[in-house]
Amino acid sequence: MTLFCVGRNYTEHAKELSNQVPTEPVIFLKPPTAILPEDRALYYPDFTKDLHHEIELIFKIQKKGKSIPEHLVWDYISHVSVGIDFTARDLQQKCKEKSLPWEISKAFDYSAVIGKWIPLEELKKDQLNFELKINNQTVQKGNNSEMVFSVPFLINYLTRFFKINKGDILFTGTPAGVGPVKIGDHLEGFLNGELMFELDIK
Repeated sequence: MTLFCVGRNYTEHAKELSNQVPTEPVIFLKPPTAILPEDRALYYPDFTKDLHHEIELIFKIQKKGKSIPEHLVWDYISHVSVGIDFTARDLQQKCKEKSLPWEISKAFDYSAVIGKWIPLEELKKDQLNFELKINNQTVQKGNNSEMVFSVPFLINYLTRFFKINKGDILFTGTPAGVGPVKIGDHLEGFLNGELMFELDIK
């Protein structure tokens, strides 16, 4: 299983981190070991002092493919949910300043939260609203219509370089509002008003 992740896919998020809005998708990967087991707390990593939340729409791949044309992309996706791409922002910044890859800030163990899956046919693909609450306060919210690059475009683009396989997951980028979490926080992720995951930071 591979987690294909997209950076800077919401204009306002790119701006809040002082990044240019990309003209091509920014793709990075997370290994299976990045997935936080269901119903488990996240223990604050000892290698960062600035752990950030990034809620995202995520999609599950249902069959293998390569160089998939945009008009066929939805045939390759079975489920949708929301997840979190946890980011060690201080490590990421150090890597960026040295023009180094920043996987250690993104792909570390338990850095990916996966919400419960909903079959794609049960939802309208053009009306996916999602939200993150911390301690019952909304900190991020978005809609897939706000993406710089759509899901069909993203899958078409990344399958030029990578073969996708059944069970792979696409993280589609985060909207504005990213910020730090702290020990004691309680996080809840919602898709169209339905609770998809909750976890504690310990």
